[in-house]
Amino acid sequence: VQLQASGGGLVQAGGSLRLSCAASTRTFSSYAVGWFRQAPGKEREFVATAWGGSVTYYADSVKGRFTISRDNAANTVYLQMNSLKPEDTAVYYCAAKINHHSTWSVDYDYWGQGTQVTVSS
Repeated sequence: VQLQASGGGLVQAGGSLRLSCAASTRTFSSYAVGWFRQAPGKEREFVATAWGGSVTYYADSVKGRFTISRDNAANTVYLQMNSLKPEDTAVYYCAAKINHHSTWSVDYDYWGQGTQVTVSS
């Protein structure tokens, strides 16, 4: 499975961005998908995950501001990011795994190349 992330950029604090992650597989609905991020000098951290028709889970730091969604017909997962803060600045990665969702990056088998999000104060 190949994943292609896009949509990153530079935005002011309080602004919004929508990240997209396109998957190459036709069986995308069978995969759990996740978004992770990594800031300079920090470890990669969990952001959000989605599995099945309605299961979603968010890191506390983004809950209420970020929304993960997926369009299985288009083999694409999205991350809508609102009320962005400077501390959201990081490279964002999408990932996929078979079946159940997970908040642990080691559980994911497939990774996109990452897209840079920079939030200015």
